Amino acid sequence: AAYTAPLPRVRGVSGASMMAKSESMPFLDKPAALDGSMVGDKGFDPVGFTTRFPQAITWFREAELKHGRLAMLATAGWIAVDMGIKFPGAKYQGLTAFTAHDAMVASGNMGFLLTAVGLCEIFVGLALYEQANGSGRAAGDYSFDPLGLADTPERRADLELKEIKNGRLAMLAFSGIVTQSALGHDAGPYF
Repeated sequence: AAYTAPLPRVRGVSGASMMAKSESMPFLDKPAALDGSMVGDKGFDPVGFTTRFPQAITWFREAELKHGRLAMLATAGWIAVDMGIKFPGAKYQGLTAFTAHDAMVASGNMGFLLTAVGLCEIFVGLALYEQANGSGRAAGDYSFDPLGLADTPERRADLELKEIKNGRLAMLAFSGIVTQSALGHDAGPYF
């Protein structure tokens, strides 16, 4: 006769409720604070930050969005420099993206960048302060949509999901590009 697989054993659960498993890491329990209310929430918290600091979840999301946005810009900028798009002037022409940082520090150009970023951070800090005091502002929302792309709640949720996914990918991509450049692959494709 043909092979017949054994039937799976069904284990009963006494009165205790079973914890839901994380969608991103099915072998871990899903943290209670990650309830799926945020766009892109897959229950990923292997270190347990949301369990230890549940009041800081919007702050964590704000940081994730900020780092993702910067990583998207940094990845595009790094690749653009290595493709030959550089600041005008002879002193920038021989630079790669990997050597540009040290050259900008040595020439004193990083002072302007530090000032510009510092001013932006003041406004971000004000928004975070208002958010912490119950303004109702969603993490990462600066009401900046000049083209009106998020015209419906469904479209807004779709764009937010794309932003968080692309931001997460860009954080990994930028880390990989920098690592490969430091290892001597200072021009694309970085492997």
